[in-house]
Amino acid sequence: MDKRKAIIEALMDLAARRSWHEIEITDIAKAANVSLAEFRDLFPSKGAVLGGLSRMIDKQVLEGTTDDLAGEPARERIFDVLMRRFDAMQPYKEALRRISQDLQYDPVSLAALNQVALNSQRFMLAAAGITTEGPLGTLKLQGAVLVYANTMRTWLEDDDPAQARTMARLDRELRRGERIVEGAEDLRRLSAPLRAVGRAFMQGRRSSRSERHRATDDNGDAENPAAAI
Repeated sequence: MDKRKAIIEALMDLAARRSWHEIEITDIAKAANVSLAEFRDLFPSKGAVLGGLSRMIDKQVLEGTTDDLAGEPARERIFDVLMRRFDAMQPYKEALRRISQDLQYDPVSLAALNQVALNSQRFMLAAAGITTEGPLGTLKLQGAVLVYANTMRTWLEDDDPAQARTMARLDRELRRGERIVEGAEDLRRLSAPLRAVGRAFMQGRRSSRSERHRATDDNGDAENPAAAI
């Protein structure tokens, strides 16, 4: 086991048994059998180790991605990808359950975890063949984070090996997110003429302003003998 993975595994093992706020970086280093210098070289903080776990899970899901669902609707593709992500997190479920409870009222940690989730979901959507570029890219990305977070709350309490509750919740969340994106796309199409008029108006104002500046400069040069030199 490489040292990075050893640190991640050590933190998850400790978090499954102890409160997040009781775990010190020295505890993690000792459990992972690494020095503090090695820990610091690999992770800047305890929270960064959670980011390392997220990237490790991302890699596992991405390596297992195939083109089997290429012809399926987008909802089916992302459903498959996210369920595989929950499967990959199964060994760390108890630790994640306790961490989630401990951090639910910590806005600074939640903001940092949201950024980790955004980075992760960017790749999950890409694995499902869903673009996150363009005007609606940010909406899709943050929507995916919300879908995942809401479903994760159910997953953390779903101890059924079949994960029926988790799958039902994910399906509901994805359908709701799909309707929101479709509504945003409809709104964008309907507002396209207004945006075009607005752009034309602003370009016209900039052109008029530029012409006035040129006229003023030309008059100033005509009245200034030095301009002829």
